[in-house]
Amino acid sequence: MTTGIAQLRSYCERLGISPLVADVYSALRVHGPQTISELARNAGIERIRIYRMLDELRTSGLIEVETAYKRSILQAAPTSNLELLLVKRKQELQNLQQDYLSRRANLEMQDDRSNATSVRFYKGLEGLKQMLWNQTKGTGERLVILRDNIQHKTDSAFFERWVRKCNSRGLSSRGIVNDNFIKTQQEWYATHTNEQVSDWQARYVPDDLFPIPYNQVIYDDIVIHYDWKDDENVFGIEIHSAPIAQMQRQLFELLWQKAFPMDDLKSRGRDC
Repeated sequence: MTTGIAQLRSYCERLGISPLVADVYSALRVHGPQTISELARNAGIERIRIYRMLDELRTSGLIEVETAYKRSILQAAPTSNLELLLVKRKQELQNLQQDYLSRRANLEMQDDRSNATSVRFYKGLEGLKQMLWNQTKGTGERLVILRDNIQHKTDSAFFERWVRKCNSRGLSSRGIVNDNFIKTQQEWYATHTNEQVSDWQARYVPDDLFPIPYNQVIYDDIVIHYDWKDDENVFGIEIHSAPIAQMQRQLFELLWQKAFPMDDLKSRGRDC
């Protein structure tokens, strides 16, 4: 098979044309109109097979068959026919894409059922940074119960990137915090001018009403728990489960109703 035939045949197959039709079309493009005997030699296909393929060749849109003097003459159709096939293939791919988009919700529901719950563990400061960064990919409201602010344990550069990403994606957050969080927040911003999360509401809960021994975040169908009071035991747990996230979300709302708005603390003489 010559280089020209091989290249054209390869392109035809990529276009979705059957290999035998591609062989015939390529040979006709390279050698011009031919009888079946000539085509058999040039395309390397048995004559009897070409006879059996005549209907398929006619309907392919690439080959024209003429009968003259009791013999068939085959020739390649105009190049524009190949372009029509290309347009048709493009439309088929667009239809496939639309069909996929219409089925995607059901497919994702099947994924959810097959992976109803998964748990990921993170250790060390770099592991926790990864878990915190995962939050920036969320789509819904973040609900947080915090003992510590993250900038005290992560570096300032990471915190800046994290805040910018949250703000650029328009992520909203509601947080329930305790005395330790307020204290560490005040200490940080007494000496730093970092950008802050823009869409953030917070309420305060005293330790005698609800102690907060570690940090929790709920977003989408994910619940994360992490703690870093002890530098030797920095850990995080990321639970992917719609039912667990829903229950934790309901518990958060109950605690949110019991917690004090920050403005109430200011009116009581507390600096928040």
